[in-house]
Amino acid sequence: MSQERVRLVGVSAFLPPCRRSSDEVEALVAARSPGYRVRQGVVEALSGIRERRVAHDDLNASDLAAQAALRVLSDTGVTPDEVDVLIFAAAGQDLIEPATANIVQEKVGTACPVFDLKNACNSFLNGLQVAEALILAGHHRTALVVAGELNSRAVRWDARNHDDFRLNFPGYTLGDAGAAALLAPSDNGRGIFFRSFATLSRFWSLATLASGGTMHPRGDEWTYIRGDGSRLREAFLEYGPPLVRDALRKSGTSLDDFDRILVHQVSMPYLRDVVQALDMPNDRIEVTLPCLGNMAAASLPVAYAQAVSRGTIEPGDRVLWLGLASGISLAILMMEA
Repeated sequence: MSQERVRLVGVSAFLPPCRRSSDEVEALVAARSPGYRVRQGVVEALSGIRERRVAHDDLNASDLAAQAALRVLSDTGVTPDEVDVLIFAAAGQDLIEPATANIVQEKVGTACPVFDLKNACNSFLNGLQVAEALILAGHHRTALVVAGELNSRAVRWDARNHDDFRLNFPGYTLGDAGAAALLAPSDNGRGIFFRSFATLSRFWSLATLASGGTMHPRGDEWTYIRGDGSRLREAFLEYGPPLVRDALRKSGTSLDDFDRILVHQVSMPYLRDVVQALDMPNDRIEVTLPCLGNMAAASLPVAYAQAVSRGTIEPGDRVLWLGLASGISLAILMMEA
């Protein structure tokens, strides 16, 4: 049993065609913040993001997830009726009840048990973790993990002062995307071989989108993402590297053993700090941020799909997934493609 593995049969992404530049982001803030002057070029200077994708107003998170799911099924030759569990694993959702996975299922054509799984930007990695466990336990054979992140709906454009702008800033980095991964028992010995997850819940208040729960069931002012990026960065840089080193030790690997490294990307300066703190090989990191922004839980699977399409992940390659999420949580997954 210990030798059994679950593999990613395929990973696909869906990116809305509309692009929004950082200059356009600043223009939106300026138009809705008459009492605050936005310094030209500040968004790209602080984030390293030139543009991000934005979904049309008539789309929902389930649409982005469904499009990615249909692509991965088409690419792998798996029919919807062969999928026996579907997990919607994203920071966003269509509505609080029922599970958005139900809506995705109706759009994809599967007919299986479904549920939502949520852990901010690490939702997708936790979805892979749960899908792998269900397959290894014999409960399911073919799992579809999907994410639909419509982050552009959670951006607060009006800023009364610099403190408002700073707390709203995480929203200015966000991009919309869908992603999907199909998992099944490995038939070639390759697949997921290590996973590690950690949570430091005392930092939960550093980044929030507060609406819809019992704290703030109503009120438009709670429907926007707010966060202290500087304090989050400090916490990740203090606690993240030791956890990564511990995972490498336990798995008997080093960073040099991986052909491709996927790191959740919030800003380019932050990514550079993580790379430097862990002494990561720059040429093996899949970078998505400058043209796609922070895609929340879709970021890592989109990076994986991008790397496969460019030929920088090939069958047999070792891939390291490193997730960072508000909460805060850290996730590490190691696999052979």
